[in-house]
Amino acid sequence: MTNATVHMEGRLHAPAHGAVATGAVHAKGQQHPIKLYLVVWGWLFVLSTCSYLVDYFGLHGYLRWSLILLFMVLKAGLIVAVFMHMAWERLALAYAILLPPIAVLVFVSIMVLESEYTHFLRVLFFVSPS
Repeated sequence: MTNATVHMEGRLHAPAHGAVATGAVHAKGQQHPIKLYLVVWGWLFVLSTCSYLVDYFGLHGYLRWSLILLFMVLKAGLIVAVFMHMAWERLALAYAILLPPIAVLVFVSIMVLESEYTHFLRVLFFVSPS
C-alpha cells in the first residue's frame, strides 16, 4: 500500500470526536417532544369542531364556505408543518411546496372576480327589461 492509502484508511477507521457525536444523533433520530404533538392534535380537534359547528348553526352562502375553507386550510397547514416536518425543512423546500397552492388560490380568486364582472355585464346589456 502507498502512504496515501494508509493515511486514508486511518481516517476512515478513526473518526473525529465531532463525527462520533453527530453519528450518535443521526443513529438515534430526531425526536420532538410529545407535548408538541398533543398541542397540534388539540388544535386539530378544535378546528374540526368549529367546521362541524358551521353546519350545526346552519350558516349559508359565502360565510359558510369561507369558514369551512379557512378551517380546512388551517388544519392542512398544521398537518404539513408538524406531522410532515415541514416546519424544520429548508426554506427553499417549503417555498417549493407552499407557493404553488398559494398561486392557484390567487388565480382562482382572480377568476371569481372576473366571472362576477362578466355576469354583471351580461345582465346589464343582454337581459331585456320587463
